[in-house]
Amino acid sequence: MTEPDFEDLLRGLTPQVLGALVRRYGRFEGCEDAVQEAVLAATVQWPSEGVPDNPRGWLVTVASRRLIDQLRGDRARREREWATAAAEVVPEEVPDTDDTLLLLFLCCHPALTAASRTALTLRAVGGLTTAEIARAFLVPEATMAARISRAKQRIRAAGGSFEQPGRALSAEEREERLRVVLHVLYLIFNEGYTATSGGELHRLDLAREAIRLTRAVRAKLPEDGEVAGLLALMLLTHARRATRTTATGDLVPLAEQDRTRWDRDLIGEGTALVKAALAGPELGPYRLQAAIAATHADAARAEDTDWRQVHALYLILERIAPNPMVTLNRAIALAETEGPEAGLALLAALDADARMAGHHRLLSVRAHLLERTGDTAGAYEHYRRAARATASLAERRYLETRAGRVRPAG
Repeated sequence: MTEPDFEDLLRGLTPQVLGALVRRYGRFEGCEDAVQEAVLAATVQWPSEGVPDNPRGWLVTVASRRLIDQLRGDRARREREWATAAAEVVPEEVPDTDDTLLLLFLCCHPALTAASRTALTLRAVGGLTTAEIARAFLVPEATMAARISRAKQRIRAAGGSFEQPGRALSAEEREERLRVVLHVLYLIFNEGYTATSGGELHRLDLAREAIRLTRAVRAKLPEDGEVAGLLALMLLTHARRATRTTATGDLVPLAEQDRTRWDRDLIGEGTALVKAALAGPELGPYRLQAAIAATHADAARAEDTDWRQVHALYLILERIAPNPMVTLNRAIALAETEGPEAGLALLAALDADARMAGHHRLLSVRAHLLERTGDTAGAYEHYRRAARATASLAERRYLETRAGRVRPAG
């Protein structure tokens, strides 16, 4: 097994093992620590001794023994037994079930705020780092670290356990938990589709895991339009993945992508889901975003895109789920229908939003629209600022290339 395959195996198993322990023992923080220790033992032993026949059972067994030792509170004996258990563990019988979906709902604990639930679930299930979560929320890393720490403290104060979602929940509570779960899956997919840091544009493992988990949620809730909408959005977006970078890893914008290479099977499945979801009684943010993605997928060429429809959908989305990124995307659509000056005027409304101050997306979109107006000096300055603001090396290379194209003479 190669090192990437080994890392992918552990990444996929970690939330499943954590879900199994939480279901069995009900103590999230202690279970999380125990699972991390079991994963550490695996990284030390498996490369030299080989992957066990039942790697999930091995991890559950080792993590369970670690947790039991924690609960007994005998530190010295715990360390001795842990060394023995990690070296000689024989996997117990572990039910062949994937508890990742259960863990998703368990992380939406009523003792937490919606933002804290999302952040904690991203850590526990999505495997994102604190820095990645902070960038997704447009907040400093220190702020997000404190938020995650407070979330764990609240769980401990609430009794240190997670309630099983199988109990009778009110319709309002069930809807609230589902809303947070869907938002978490959305953020995990976004990080996989456009990584916020590092040299690669994509984190394929995260994108695929988000799609897998969303399929699992849809299997449980086949009539929910927003679940269908989120899955459709992921599929339609993921269908473009192979065309988003060159052979050397450089970013290719949507208008320049080879649409003949888009995955037509994913587009077909996503489009069918959009049609079914839009037939529901009300519109939600994921259904609207999926409809926008379907509009792009319907266009054989970039110039065939129905930008008026895209703008109309963004306008509705902005009303029901206001967000600076929605406004930013509406500005792009508006520029396509009414000209770059109209788009720039809309961007001005975002300058007062503290979450967008210095954000590379705002800077890069403004640079593009300035370039279209002929203001190459302004475009050059904003491309350069955007390149400095992004932590993604792929995006930085693209922005620096754009800056070089419009650099004023002399």
